[in-house]
Formats: sequence, structure tokens, C-alpha cells
Amino acid sequence: MSIQKAIADIRTDYSLKTLDEKEVAKDPITQFDAWWKEAIDSHLDEVNAMTLATASPDGIPSARIVLLKSFDENGFVFFTNYNSAKGRELAANPRAELVFFWRELQRQVRINGIVKKVSKEDSDAYFQSRPAGSRIGALSSPQSQVLANREVLEQIVAVNTAQFAGDAFIPRPGHWGGYVVQPVMIEFWQGRSSRLHDRIQYALLDNNSWKIERLAP
Repeated sequence: MSIQKAIADIRTDYSLKTLDEKEVAKDPITQFDAWWKEAIDSHLDEVNAMTLATASPDGIPSARIVLLKSFDENGFVFFTNYNSAKGRELAANPRAELVFFWRELQRQVRINGIVKKVSKEDSDAYFQSRPAGSRIGALSSPQSQVLANREVLEQIVAVNTAQFAGDAFIPRPGHWGGYVVQPVMIEFWQGRSSRLHDRIQYALLDNNSWKIERLAP
């Protein structure tokens, strides 16, 4: 395979910030919270967009963008259709990796962990907080399944829209809800000049403390 020069010559030299293992927080959630607040204050577009990587039982990887909805010491939460491709993969192999890339801050965060469903109460509460159109969409879409055409989906949406017209309460379908990624590894990446980037990794130990190490770029 030949390397296309126009693509190979695309480069950015990073020099905005640094990251030192002597200065990071002892806990990765505290460190993430600090970076998160900087990202929010920087008014980045889709700041909560993250890549979710999963794998099938036979090891075939897949990845897509999902949206972070909350995080705390218990992990990182997103919502989706449990019957989707990612839902089926997580049911069979409940491990995943999340990746944030905040280009304007020249930062990346990788989060590897164990995935569990959030409580029904939390899924219900978030579902009812969504706009009515989003709730109808979740109720209507057989996510990841093959459709004959767009009209099939629009017809299902039309039926559900008519059924719940004027209703403030639209019930959460049982196939839709939240997951929490409980981290066992978090890596913070800060771009540096000449590709000599700063990479600080937190690894969870058996005593629930975190080992902090610098990785080669």
C-alpha cells in the first residue's frame, strides 16, 4: 500500500500545555474533573462526545460516538438501546473503552473499564428529562436492525407520535437505558512538540488505590 503524500504530510505540532506526573491528582476522577471543567470553560463543540469501543465475543472490535451524560467516582454514564449492536456486544463481553479527544486543548483521555447497566430508576429519570421527540425516537427505532427504507422508520414514529400526542409522560421502553463504565485504567494524553507527548496512566490496584505512571509517547 503506497502512502499518499497529501495525507502523510498533514501534521500539527502541539505546544499548548504540559502534563507532569508530579502535579496530577492522586485520583483519576479528580483529574478528569479538572480537565472536564477546562473543556467546558473553553466552550468546545460536543464536549461530551466520546468514542465507545466494544468487542464481540469472538474479538471483532467496533467503535462509535456516544454522549457522556454524567460521571462520578462510580464511573462514566451513557444511554442507548440495549438491543443495539453495542448493547448485544456489552451483554456478551462487558468491557469497553471510552476515548475523548478535545482538539482545541490538544488533549485525549482513554478510559478502559467494566460496563454495567445503571438502575431502572436512573434510566427512567433521564429518559423523562429528554425532549419528547427524543423519547419518541428511542421508542420507535429498532436500532442496528436492517430497514427496508427510511419510510418504515417514519411510519413507526408517526404511529407513536399520534399515540402520545399531548402526553407529558412517555414510558421508557424496556430495551432502552443507561450503562456505566467503571474504570480500571485511565490515561491522560497531552500533546507536546515533535510527537513527544505527555502520557500519564492511572491503573486500578487490588486495594482500590491507583498506580500512576508515565508512558512513553
